[in-house]
Amino acid sequence: YCFLFLVFYLVMIYSHYTGYPFPTAPPVDPFAKIRVDDCGKTKGCFRYGKPGCNAETCDYFLSYRRIGADVEFELSADTDGWVAVGFSSDKKMGGDDVMACVHDDNGRVRIQHFYNVGQWAKEIQRNPARDEEGVFENNRVTCRFKRPVYVPREETIVDLHLSWYYLFAWGPAIQGSITRHDIDSPPVSERVVSIYKYEDIFMPSAAYQTFSSPFCLLLIVALTFYLLMGTP
Repeated sequence: YCFLFLVFYLVMIYSHYTGYPFPTAPPVDPFAKIRVDDCGKTKGCFRYGKPGCNAETCDYFLSYRRIGADVEFELSADTDGWVAVGFSSDKKMGGDDVMACVHDDNGRVRIQHFYNVGQWAKEIQRNPARDEEGVFENNRVTCRFKRPVYVPREETIVDLHLSWYYLFAWGPAIQGSITRHDIDSPPVSERVVSIYKYEDIFMPSAAYQTFSSPFCLLLIVALTFYLLMGTP
């Protein structure tokens, strides 16, 4: 042992005077950006926000794709707190399996498992997520993880081979704990989602829903006609 210590000490001295650097740990791979050109082809996507938005500009973005016995999810939202997806038998909050990506005070993004009890989320220690990665950049929380398609029967973890309504939510966090979502009525998938069917679905946010409803379009047409005709 003394001989090994002496060799190490001599190498340290030599490096100090020669400027020869010691090898360093390899850099951590950066978070691979979410590809939206695969949406509707090799993965399913939901976009909520401005028409034409992508994973970096939508208010909320989610993608899913099957990889062997797993489903890979990618989530991103315009928030500094958390972004989540819930799997529900209806379109209402309560009794839902929820996966959330939470930005903590240390700058890390952690993937957590929750179960909605009424209107609040209870963290579940059994977490089906694996191959987790996440990043907080440009005031956005973005993450990627896998979870198995089939799981043993349990109330808090659903089988993804079945179809579920997807609940989309995001909001602030305090000391790494999620708080109430940003909007009173978070978006929900119009129909149940099958992981075996890849679609690219866009849902306009509230700011872009006003002029897309039939009533508003009819009102705009009527006002335009009135202005063009003028008054006698």
